[in-house]
Amino acid sequence: MKAALAASASPDVPGLPPSIRPHAPRQVIREYSYVYAAVAPAEGKMVSLVLPSADTEMMGLFLSHVSSTSAKYFVVMQVDQAGWHLTKELTIPENIRLVAQPAYSPELNPVEPVWEELREKQLANLTFPSLDGVIDKVCEGLNQLEADPERLRSLTYFPHFRMVS
Repeated sequence: MKAALAASASPDVPGLPPSIRPHAPRQVIREYSYVYAAVAPAEGKMVSLVLPSADTEMMGLFLSHVSSTSAKYFVVMQVDQAGWHLTKELTIPENIRLVAQPAYSPELNPVEPVWEELREKQLANLTFPSLDGVIDKVCEGLNQLEADPERLRSLTYFPHFRMVS
């Protein structure tokens, strides 16, 4: 009985001796990078940064960047309810107001289609030797979107925004 269980748990592979598993490559180290972006749907404009972590410090850095690049505007930024978006420790510049979207509703955030576009057009069916290759490809896609206001507008300017502007 024990021999039957062992055989069913590890099926034999043709060309290998019985009960020996084939070697397969595997990834043991994972690296991450995070893209922060804000869009102005009606204008077809976007500001983005690729940062090393998703936390309060990086969110503050991003807000500072948005504030300086949009200094002549008052920015109302819709954010999800991630802890680093709404913490009291976050320093929010004077010309920015954060508005939390309802929980579990990413479809309401105009920046979400940007991520889908990047995954479909820049990263689909590709492998990269390093995280730097991924970052380069993502930056290429972000730059293409920033350079094409009509395309960005078509992705992000939801009908309910049109009713307000």
